Amino acid sequence: MYLYIGALVKQITKYSKITCTVEKDLIINGTAKEVEIALLENSKLVELHFQKTNNNFTVGDIFIGRVRKLMPGLNAAFVDIGHKKDAFLHYTDLGPKLTSLIKYTDGATSNSLSSPMLDNFTFEPEIIKTGKIDQVLRKRQVILVQILKEPISTKGPRLSCEITIPGRFLVMTPFSNVVAVSKKVSNSEERIRLQRLAESIKPKNFGLIIRTAAEGKSVADLHEELNLMVKKWEDIFYQMQKETAPVKLLSELDKASSILRDVLSDSFNKIVVNDRELFSNIKTYMKSFAPEKVKIVNFHSGGKPIFDVHGVTRQIKSSFGKTATMNSGAYLVIEHTEAMHVIDVNSGPKTPSTNQEQAVLRVNMEAADEIARQMRLRDIGGLIIIDFIDMRNADHRKQLLSAMRSAMRKDRAQHTILPLSKFGLMQITRQRVRPEVKINTAEICPSCNGAGKVNATILLTDDINRDLEFIIRSRPKSKIYLKVHPFIAAYLKQGLLKSQVVKWYRQYYKWIKVTSDDDFAVNQYKFFDRNDDEIRLN
Repeated sequence: MYLYIGALVKQITKYSKITCTVEKDLIINGTAKEVEIALLENSKLVELHFQKTNNNFTVGDIFIGRVRKLMPGLNAAFVDIGHKKDAFLHYTDLGPKLTSLIKYTDGATSNSLSSPMLDNFTFEPEIIKTGKIDQVLRKRQVILVQILKEPISTKGPRLSCEITIPGRFLVMTPFSNVVAVSKKVSNSEERIRLQRLAESIKPKNFGLIIRTAAEGKSVADLHEELNLMVKKWEDIFYQMQKETAPVKLLSELDKASSILRDVLSDSFNKIVVNDRELFSNIKTYMKSFAPEKVKIVNFHSGGKPIFDVHGVTRQIKSSFGKTATMNSGAYLVIEHTEAMHVIDVNSGPKTPSTNQEQAVLRVNMEAADEIARQMRLRDIGGLIIIDFIDMRNADHRKQLLSAMRSAMRKDRAQHTILPLSKFGLMQITRQRVRPEVKINTAEICPSCNGAGKVNATILLTDDINRDLEFIIRSRPKSKIYLKVHPFIAAYLKQGLLKSQVVKWYRQYYKWIKVTSDDDFAVNQYKFFDRNDDEIRLN
């Protein structure tokens, strides 16, 4: 059922551990047609992934394809791998060992090669970086390729000929002898130890990349995983001997196991899944690779939807759409154009009038953290332009750049951040490997029955709480009344000791009187003082 639920997040979660003190929760909602996965850091939604069970083209899958067309003008080729649109293979993604890869592929498909290993394989000369596609490939040529980017919009998948087979601790690279250690392993002695271990166990003419999760692991752990990757390479070879292009040779893990392979660390707090088959697969995976973490895997069996129980639905509603509001009341406006993404930072109506420079710095720093989260959550790629609130203080501008870089260290997608320009704009480029996540959170207006749209009503209490906190902070001794629609008033008062009104008293040591007005819209509310004067926030 989940055979083809591929490694959608492998390309996003490229490195296995983030060196920061965050608690991670993985909430998995499995259905017959789709799997939804939410990654939370400190209870805050940072990544959301969807994959239909019949999607056969995911990043990391390895195919044997056939060159359908050469495009010298683009210096690229279109390759048939069985997708409705031909896959795109650019010269820069061929890799220097292309001729050796082609020789190996030809040998395997013609049965002239007897062994999948490369001990006695004679390498061909490397291709030059500035060469032309028609000098190294020919039409109808059979070639081994790997998915580099999923199909996006009207484009087919993007391919690479630099084959990699990933594991939790290692990444194996055929036709290479290079051993590299992740830059995130900072201890020099540990880097040297891992380098020596890898060189002692790697097969001839296979390279290894040592991932961050390998830190502190024994040679037995690394060797066991390497044997599994070698077995995958052997399976690819034997399939090439009997299959005809185009055909898939190697599928990634099911999506949930792939996420665990790439991001599982000691900071994981819990993994909750509502599908029995996925639950069983995850527990089996954990027993094999991290038996000490099996106890954090839980099965959700309640009648309430899993995303509702863990607050994911509410966060989805508040995080997507054109506007994203932050705790301080400041908000982001996110626009998408053909060429780039534009993000505008706005202070909102609650910015203090005193010490304006510090207030602007606080808003911009909060916005930097939220923008980094939004880019991961929506998987925004390409060029991003951010219009922060203007700051004249040079130290404040440096602090903002540092905060932005710090916030994006948790992002495994490749990115580049430039300092603020003279116009106060920050430019960021971010790798894109899948379509951007877009969720329409607007609801049909109950008053006009669809002529207009309103913000998600589930967020109404969040807005009331945010405004109430600001009012109490700015008027600590004032008596406050809240007027709402009768339905909302009933909701706020229900539950007696567990009602929202009682929660406010426990939080602020102040009774907030809630009254109803039949003339109010469902999503309308107003605050009043003891003199029945409206407290205006704008």
